Amino acid sequence: MDEVEVVVAHSERATLRVGDVFLKVDADQARIDAEVEAMALAPVPTPEILWRKPHVLAIAALPGTTLGRLGGRATGSPAAWAAAGAVIRKLHDAPLPPRPGRSTVALAAELDDECESLVANGVLPADLVARNRQVAEAALRPWTPAFTHGDLQIAHVFVDGDEVTGIIDWSEAGQGDALYDLATFTLGHEERLDDVLAGYGSDVDLDLDVIRAWWSVRSLLVVRWLSEHGFDPFAPGCEVDVLRARM
Repeated sequence: MDEVEVVVAHSERATLRVGDVFLKVDADQARIDAEVEAMALAPVPTPEILWRKPHVLAIAALPGTTLGRLGGRATGSPAAWAAAGAVIRKLHDAPLPPRPGRSTVALAAELDDECESLVANGVLPADLVARNRQVAEAALRPWTPAFTHGDLQIAHVFVDGDEVTGIIDWSEAGQGDALYDLATFTLGHEERLDDVLAGYGSDVDLDLDVIRAWWSVRSLLVVRWLSEHGFDPFAPGCEVDVLRARM
């Protein structure tokens, strides 16, 4: 008999697995709607949608495995990472989706507020926050919008051998900076960046300082949220270690 596996759960959303079916329960119906729309538009492999009802989306499991997880050992051959890079490039080259992204002004304001909160509440040392806020500035520049996944964590890309079988969790997809997706995918696994870029292609402006800056931006913005929702950004190899690596 199949059992119910709790994949992830917090006050905003939960994902359950029953056999080969994933049930995504989200308090914000707009996120489910955005995810369905993005998967329909994305020219890359995505899970089969089995059904959807208010606040619940049922999708089929993807074949294969992820290339690892944040805080864990990266797996997969260089060819598999390059294949992921090629699929990400295909997404970024697609026609823009209708959902707009955040402006650099709004992002900078959010980042400044979060940095102030991290220090004021003693979550992170002031020098660590200040250094990473300095590094993050390189990301806050004009960019050409691309079709981005928006939350392209390593755990959201599945491969079977050296072939990408699908990408999951599209609720944050929209117009954004392509380098943010590349940074999110390689967060905590910097040693795999060259393999990803080999598949992505060198005929575009790939500013490594901007990718490093996005590592700082993403980590600064999520540390407090993760801590408040039952996750541990202080675990080895996770977000706080990413921030420390910039010192």
